[in-house]
Amino acid sequence: MSGIIEDTSVAAIRAWLAGRIAFYLQRSADEIDPDLPLVEIGLDSVYAMTLSGDVEERFDIEVEPTMAWDHPTVNALAGYLHGVLGSRG
Repeated sequence: MSGIIEDTSVAAIRAWLAGRIAFYLQRSADEIDPDLPLVEIGLDSVYAMTLSGDVEERFDIEVEPTMAWDHPTVNALAGYLHGVLGSRG
């Protein structure tokens, strides 16, 4: 394990995701609508791959490179990641 993950609540994961996506798109996190499809926000395939790598590093899990397309909103991604993190032993 690469470190202690303090908070893996859906809200904390959602906030972290919004912050990462905002960073990529050079916006503020409050401009990221968690219910809007990521592609409509401006996330492209390069950023989607980068997000997968950031998720793996942050949460010490492996995710598919298609994660952002399989779970196309911040809320969907947060729910997915919360489930993955809750299921690991």
